Amino acid sequence: MYRFLRRVRLAGPTLELQKRRVLLVITVTWLPLLFLSALTGHLLGGQGLPFLRDIETHVRFLIALPALVIAELVVHQRIPPALKLFVERGVVTAEDNLKFHAAIRAAMRLRNSVPLELALVVFAYTAGHWMWAHKLALGTATWYAVPDGNDLRLTLPGYWNGFVSIPIGQFILFRWYLAIAIWLWLLFRVSQLNLQLSPLHPDRAGGIGFLGGSSYAFAPIVFAQSAVLAGIILGRILHKGQSLVSFNVSILVLIGFFVLVILGPLTVFTPHLVRARRRGLRQYGTFATSYVTNFHEKWLRKGGEGEAILGTSDIQTLADLSNSFAVANEMRMVPFSLNDVVRVAVIAGMPMLPLLLTIMPLGELIDRLIKVMFF
Repeated sequence: MYRFLRRVRLAGPTLELQKRRVLLVITVTWLPLLFLSALTGHLLGGQGLPFLRDIETHVRFLIALPALVIAELVVHQRIPPALKLFVERGVVTAEDNLKFHAAIRAAMRLRNSVPLELALVVFAYTAGHWMWAHKLALGTATWYAVPDGNDLRLTLPGYWNGFVSIPIGQFILFRWYLAIAIWLWLLFRVSQLNLQLSPLHPDRAGGIGFLGGSSYAFAPIVFAQSAVLAGIILGRILHKGQSLVSFNVSILVLIGFFVLVILGPLTVFTPHLVRARRRGLRQYGTFATSYVTNFHEKWLRKGGEGEAILGTSDIQTLADLSNSFAVANEMRMVPFSLNDVVRVAVIAGMPMLPLLLTIMPLGELIDRLIKVMFF
């Protein structure tokens, strides 16, 4: 895909020209549906749900799909610099430098694998198409299909939707899940190296806390899928009479799933962090015991041996030692913080907020928010 985009001048060496790619996917997926729906009389009327009232379709192709395209540049800008930090911070030793770069090259080969991408195309046109036709389609008369017994009879715009627009969207999404799987595989290979983690590093993650922030590169993917689900739920509420409450579990499960997908791969470093924390507490605990014993002997039993206590560096050293031990003791077992979890959950939940308008008017919602803000 990358080589194809370069060849047709839709991407540069560093994945620039993303506006062209966004316009292309909209032109190929959404615009023909608009034209064909107008041609067949399904734009504003016709039998069942007209095209312009199908919010799910507009969210899918005008919001979610462009977000997945934009994610390519975001990931390219954030993930490679994060990998460089492994070397720059000395987490990967000089002895393992060749293995580290070999793992990166292997991941790049997988990302650029033509057979894997062809397999995704086949999967989109088989399992993906079946899932859309049997599980995601509304099942009532719409601009893209009319119920015919247990099956759906596609309209003219429905054929383009089912065999062009939907597969393209699914292919791009599946490609991102493949990328996340490759990211997990790469992190696992890196975790097998002899990493040098410092229990005193101020990031409370041994020096690899940058991984938690780097995972935000996948935020557009989370937002895109959450937006699609929000569109699906809104379609069920508006056109099938279902309530938002009936989707509470699905929304919570989705948010938890995204947190797991984005931050879960980082847990491969947990064994390293556990060992680093245990080693740090043991070493600094022994050192602290020795220093505190000498401090007690000098200042409490012998009275400082005539040395003035005011201005002595011993007390400051004791405080610094206590702070260092506290840092080691507070070291996390995962290279991300609670704030990282909350941010991913917020990104996943943002597209769901407009759904609140289906259970209460906007004025009432604003009134309740004001009351909460001012107690």
